[in-house]
Amino acid sequence: MSIKEQKALYVHIPFCKKKCDYCDFPSYSGKEGLMLEYTKALCNELKKYKDFVFKTIFIGGGTPTYLSYECILLLKEAFKELKIAENAEFTVEGNPGTFTIEKLKEFKNMGVNRISIGLQAFQNELLKDIGRIHSEEEFLESFKMAKEVGLNNINVDLMFGLPGQSMDQWKESLEKAVELGVTHISCYSLIVEEGTPFHRRAQKGLLDTPSEEIEREMYEYTKKFLEKVGYNQYEISNFAKEGMECRHNLVYWNLEDYIGCGSGAHSFIDGERIENTSNPEEYIELVKINGTGKVDSFENSEEDTIEEFMFMGLRKVEGINKVNFENRFKKDIYSIYGDVIKKHLKNKLIEDDGENIKLTPQGIQLSNMVMSDFMLEKA
Repeated sequence: MSIKEQKALYVHIPFCKKKCDYCDFPSYSGKEGLMLEYTKALCNELKKYKDFVFKTIFIGGGTPTYLSYECILLLKEAFKELKIAENAEFTVEGNPGTFTIEKLKEFKNMGVNRISIGLQAFQNELLKDIGRIHSEEEFLESFKMAKEVGLNNINVDLMFGLPGQSMDQWKESLEKAVELGVTHISCYSLIVEEGTPFHRRAQKGLLDTPSEEIEREMYEYTKKFLEKVGYNQYEISNFAKEGMECRHNLVYWNLEDYIGCGSGAHSFIDGERIENTSNPEEYIELVKINGTGKVDSFENSEEDTIEEFMFMGLRKVEGINKVNFENRFKKDIYSIYGDVIKKHLKNKLIEDDGENIKLTPQGIQLSNMVMSDFMLEKA
């Protein structure tokens, strides 16, 4: 396990006040009784990585701001033992309705300098219909609290393609987020995942989502509008003010090393993929026995890593740098993907600007189809 270069750290908090109707993440409501024991286990797992230096940290979930004050204090003590780079980006995710000034102050004392708020929509009727626990007013209150404690680097998550959502509502959500002066906006289209209440509604024909055509219009409007008001699109779903791109997510998109702690977390270190159990009860027991929640690991083959490098890299608007590809894999990108690249250059879904291979605007619309062509034949 190489500890020479700085790494990224993801910490998973699996607790939610209420599970959203579209969510298939490893998060749970009704398990608050485990919170303290889980946090103690998490603090023990974090000790394993005290020799690493972390350049980015992301506490995600679930709802990290739903943790009790006592749990946040325990986590703060655990982070004191870790080596955090001087200019590290340290993000915590939160949902409106779970913030308090006291909790936010402790996160800030922990080193948090960026907050990502799960808003999804500004319209209360839409929020209710997708199973969110908060209102627009509670979001604005949470936003004010974050600013009050000095957390000024704020991302807001928004979703389009929601049931019953109109183009005007989507425009209003974007406009209101921009008016607040947030530094970063993530815009995700609704994906109906198996096993969710939304999937069950869809199967019964009860999910009134906008047509594909309207969803495409929503996405195109997003890109044009946000660019016009000073947000650079740097990844398919992400827009940031100058220099405010999420450095932690760029670690994933550049396929750099990262460590995951907590239930449901994954790590990628020196070509090895490590998976923790997604079951919080099992996680607590495993950490007691082994000091880690690990249940599986495997070494990526070179083909696996090349594929992943392409899939993740093509999500970035700047695409894949050809020199970086050659330095990493000791092969020219065209020697592996020449036919695929030429095919999509011809149909204008990919462009090669001399330095980078990237999706065109039309290619972004059809990104899943394009990326599937970058699967390699396995021996």
